[in-house]
Amino acid sequence: MKVVISQPMFFPWVGMFEQIRLADVYVHYGDVQFSKGSFTNRVQIKTAQSSKWLTVPLQQLSLGQSIDEVQLDTRTDWRRQHLDQLKQAYAGAPHRKDMLTLVESVYQRPYTTIGELSRASMMACCRYYGLETGRRFVKVDELGIAGASSQRVCDIVKALGGTRYITGLGARHYLDHQLFEDAGIRVEYMDYRKLPYPQLHGEFTPYVSLLDLVANTGPQGIDVIVSGTQNWKDFLQNE
Repeated sequence: MKVVISQPMFFPWVGMFEQIRLADVYVHYGDVQFSKGSFTNRVQIKTAQSSKWLTVPLQQLSLGQSIDEVQLDTRTDWRRQHLDQLKQAYAGAPHRKDMLTLVESVYQRPYTTIGELSRASMMACCRYYGLETGRRFVKVDELGIAGASSQRVCDIVKALGGTRYITGLGARHYLDHQLFEDAGIRVEYMDYRKLPYPQLHGEFTPYVSLLDLVANTGPQGIDVIVSGTQNWKDFLQNE
């Protein structure tokens, strides 16, 4: 049983969906502290000028708030601004209509917090590529597991019956690998292939929103979402 645990991200990059594709259970980790400058409320898209940020404005931010507590700023029509940016940036993309329809399907619903919006954006992308089938999606607060850091993550994986915990590269800085080993859980890190696909506006970059993949390749983009993993010991040894 493979488990992936990650904070909600706003229309994230292909690599996030590669993690989801590998998971039997995916946990939306939204009750942890919001971090300014993270990908929770922003992502890059390619434009004719360069890569630009697509950012959701927030309001009444206070220190220590969780992602699921951070309020969206409703004082500007950022939804319309985003759609205008996307229409312009992907004017020449063959599957532009698919991408805009996907975004509009998310934006036509009301949200209060960035956690709600980011989860919705991820799930809409999953539905487009059929990733919602064959795996279970869980909000962490449904599990009722307290604690923090590696111990909480390990407890979540155990509670879900997980035998493999798949994570992104950033976890190498803080994860207690021995804790998982002692619990009989294999830790695996993503081995991102960053496969190129036809892309507008110059040299290929993998570090943009999945919306770029949708606009440029349509449903066939699923063939790019294919990265695997490597055992944590091999990963750390090869760093």
